[in-house]
Amino acid sequence: MASPGYFSILLLLFLCSCNYLAIAQNLPYKAVNLGNWLVAEGWMKPSLFDGIVNKDLLDGTQVQLKSTKLQKFLVAENGGGANVLANRDSASGWETFRLWRVSDSTFNFRVFSKQFVGLDGGNKLVATSNSPSNPETFRILRNSDDPSKIRIQASNGMFLQAQSETVVSADFQGSTNWEDGDPSVFRMTIVKTLQGEYQITNGYGPDRAPQVMQNHWNTYITEEDFRFMSENGLTAVRIPVGWWIAHDPNPPKPFVGGSLAALDNAFTWAQNHGLKVIVDLHAVPGSQNGNEHSGTRDGYTEWGDSYIPDTVAVIDFLAERYGNKPSLGGIELMNEPTLGPDLDNLKNYYQQAYDAVRKHSEMAYVIMSNPLDHSSTELLSFFGSFDRVVVDVHYYNLYSDQFKNMNVQQNIDYINNQRASDLSSVTTKNGPLSFIGEWTAEWNVQGASKEDYQRFAKAQLEVYSRATFGWAYWAYKCQYNHWSLRWMIENGYINLSFSI
Repeated sequence: MASPGYFSILLLLFLCSCNYLAIAQNLPYKAVNLGNWLVAEGWMKPSLFDGIVNKDLLDGTQVQLKSTKLQKFLVAENGGGANVLANRDSASGWETFRLWRVSDSTFNFRVFSKQFVGLDGGNKLVATSNSPSNPETFRILRNSDDPSKIRIQASNGMFLQAQSETVVSADFQGSTNWEDGDPSVFRMTIVKTLQGEYQITNGYGPDRAPQVMQNHWNTYITEEDFRFMSENGLTAVRIPVGWWIAHDPNPPKPFVGGSLAALDNAFTWAQNHGLKVIVDLHAVPGSQNGNEHSGTRDGYTEWGDSYIPDTVAVIDFLAERYGNKPSLGGIELMNEPTLGPDLDNLKNYYQQAYDAVRKHSEMAYVIMSNPLDHSSTELLSFFGSFDRVVVDVHYYNLYSDQFKNMNVQQNIDYINNQRASDLSSVTTKNGPLSFIGEWTAEWNVQGASKEDYQRFAKAQLEVYSRATFGWAYWAYKCQYNHWSLRWMIENGYINLSFSI
């Protein structure tokens, strides 16, 4: 039997090896997100979408349609699975239709319960199909003087008309009259748009999208940016990627190939400039949160049990390709899931994806994002059952009513008190390492001075430097200056020497 001293020596060696590995990895990281590079986010650079015809009618655009004759909104009765009527005085969920773009002027209309509007075999309008085909495809004709006035042409060549509150049919011959009394004229109100990877690639179409995206990848982030990051105190980059990267160079349409070569370049540039790369699976098959950065087509969250094998396959691909690269900082299994009660699916996925990484690398850090719609500590014990695992939490003084009326000092106090407490709760002695994978120095304060922004950024840097894996600013480049870390550094708003 070994003596107690023997086990003490083993424990000491283990702790020293863990400490050595952390030092070798240069933990905690001071990182930045390369958002809008390999996963498009239109709000960060809207000009990317400027060349798209009808760019306000991309996939996922939510519209409400009002008969100008009846002054009533179209509605999918019961939210779907029944007739389409024209009998609503006001519009909400059942009266809202999500576009699937077929071409720059033809679309499918998806309803609240996810069925598609189409013809019933005759000329009557129903919302009963679970997948769109020709009867569910419509052409939108817009009035050149007032694009919100439209006619909708069905697959039978006829135009929709609201004959009465209970009869909406595709049997109008057509007209050049755009007066409100015409039963084929509808007023289209756009209530929400999406500008993500699906929207830009399907918007430009297969002939133009490859060149548009290649030009973007080649110019948005270059090796010069990696040099700048290294020279200004950053030690890592977090790079959002989409699931389609595993199918490069011929991913499923409308996505286009080429992002994999860009990611390969990032690893080379990182090695050249002493940076680590965190590969973040930002968009998963089916969408994990319905946001445009998740690669969604129409904003619905559809990721679940049936998508787990395909998502694990993406992680397996990434781990095999990059798992033993010296510049790998970690692989993040999923960004910002909002899955409601489906925690078991997420845990099942995390287990399988972790195993996929470990198949190719024993040493790579595996990052598991905390679900945004659950307590940040709910999965801590689960995360803690793995080796070399990191929990990712995102901290923004935005997106919640509690921040709308906070002044400068209240925001700073919130960081020093509440955020410090939040971080402490996920930074446990025997649990996973903690990572603030996204934060920014933007807030809801109006008219803030440069000094105000400096104080707010400094407070976050000081608190977030306590994260044991590190932090990553969102983002490196953005049209909005305070979201752009490069702009903030160049203009003296952020000094990374505050982060120690």
